[in-house]
Amino acid sequence: MVAVGFDELVARLRAAGCVFADDEAQLLLGAAENPERLEALVARRVSGVPLEYVLGWVEFRGLRVAVSEGVFVPRQRTGYLVERAVSSARARIAGNAQATGAAAQVAPVGQAGQAAQTAQVAQTAQVGHAARGTRAAQVAQTARASMPASSHVSRPFPGSRSGIVAVDMCCGSGALGLAFATELAAEGISVALTASDIDPVAVACARRNLAASGAAVVEGDLFAALPRDLAGRVDVLLANTPYVPSEAIADMPPEARDYEPPVALDGGADGLDIFRRVAAAAPEWLAPGGHLLVETGAAQAGTAVGILTEHGLTPQVATDEELGATVVIGSLAGSVDV
Repeated sequence: MVAVGFDELVARLRAAGCVFADDEAQLLLGAAENPERLEALVARRVSGVPLEYVLGWVEFRGLRVAVSEGVFVPRQRTGYLVERAVSSARARIAGNAQATGAAAQVAPVGQAGQAAQTAQVAQTAQVGHAARGTRAAQVAQTARASMPASSHVSRPFPGSRSGIVAVDMCCGSGALGLAFATELAAEGISVALTASDIDPVAVACARRNLAASGAAVVEGDLFAALPRDLAGRVDVLLANTPYVPSEAIADMPPEARDYEPPVALDGGADGLDIFRRVAAAAPEWLAPGGHLLVETGAAQAGTAVGILTEHGLTPQVATDEELGATVVIGSLAGSVDV
C-alpha cells in the first residue's frame, strides 16, 4: 500500500462526488504499488469512471470477479437472484434423491399504470447502483482474504442426476453463474454450466472469470447461442435480462448511463422486452420441473407474472426488502417448490 495522506485522498474523492469516499480510498490505496500508479487510478475515478472499472474487479457474494471496461457491473441486489437459484437447485437435488430412494423400495410405475412503473424502475436502478458502494468495505476485506473464486468450482458432471444443468443467460461478467456454481460446489453439488451473452466484450470477460470452472461461455442472441443438446435439460436458468425502460435510461446515474453497455440496461418500452422473449422460449429448454429466475423491478413483477403464466410456467415472486431486490420465478410442470 502506498504511503499517502489518507484524509487528503478521501477529501479529493468526496469533492468529486464519491459518496463512499473512505471505502474507495482504501481500495485505491490497496491497488496502487507506487504513488504514480495511485495518481493514475485516482485521476480516472474522479473523472467519473466507475470504481469497478478502475480496480478491474468487483466483489459479488464474497467472490472477486473481474470486470472489464464496457461490461455490465453486477449489482449487489442481484445476489438475491443467485440465492434463490441456489435454493431451487438444492430442492431439485433433494427431489431427485427422494425419487431415487422411492424407486429402490417400490416397483417402477412410470414417470410421472406505465408512467408510474417507469419512475419506480428508474428509482430501483439508481438505488441498486448506489448499493455497489455500500459494500465497499466488504470488498476490501474479501480482496485480502480470497483467492480466485473460479478455482473452487467443480467440473461438470457426466450426465449424473446428482448434479445440476444450469444456464447463465445475459451473463455479462459471468458473476451470477460463477457464484451459483461455487456455492453449490461447496455443498458437494456439481454444476454443468453454460453462460451466454450477445456482447463479445462481455463474453471475453466471462470466459476469463469462468476459465477454471469448465463452463462453456458462448456468444449470441439469447437461446440461439446455446447448444441444441441443452433443450429440455436445463434445471436452472438464470437470466439477468435488462429491465430499465428505455425512457428511464437518461435518469440513471452517469456511472451506469455513460459507461455500461446500453444492451445490458435497456429493456424496451416497459423494460420487459427481453424478458418476454426469454419467457416464451424457456419451456422448450427447461427440464421437467426446471426453473427460470429473472430479476425485475418491483413495479414490473405483476406484468412479469402474467407473461410467465401465458407461456405455461407457474409463477412466483420473491423479494428482499433490505437489498431492494425482486426475483420472478417461472417453474415448468412437476417442479419442487423453491
